[in-house]
Amino acid sequence: MAATTAQPMASLPSGLEICTSAPDIFYLPELVFGGLVWILVASTHVTPPNPLGWVMFVSVFCFVLTFLWMIIFAAGGHKNSSGWAAADFAYHFLAVIFYLSAGVDLAYITFRAKTDLQFRYYQIDIAAVVFAFVSTLLYFIHAILSIVRWKNF
Repeated sequence: MAATTAQPMASLPSGLEICTSAPDIFYLPELVFGGLVWILVASTHVTPPNPLGWVMFVSVFCFVLTFLWMIIFAAGGHKNSSGWAAADFAYHFLAVIFYLSAGVDLAYITFRAKTDLQFRYYQIDIAAVVFAFVSTLLYFIHAILSIVRWKNF
């Protein structure tokens, strides 16, 4: 008899397992830091509104989709399909690109407006920039771990 070398197929978590599995443990920190970016940007007033509109779009879009994605995974709506593993990577990679562009825009606006703003608003904008880049890092780690899971499916 020949020995089998088949590796076990990876699986997507459901229920409370999303709080303990490798890439899915990042859902809650992504929601917290993304929500902080949303709140901090909404609490200040900066003169060029268009780039801040992009930052608000990114933070709200990623917050809502991450929440929905977490609910789908928790409910087991993925049915342990490799297509969902690929979609998980695609969404988180898109979120990385969005948050990176939003963080750079926000940092540039904050840097340019540092003399025009009150110090309190400047501090809030700096915090929003930091949280935007922390969110970018969290989504990046999630995307890397998601592609590893997808490739092992």
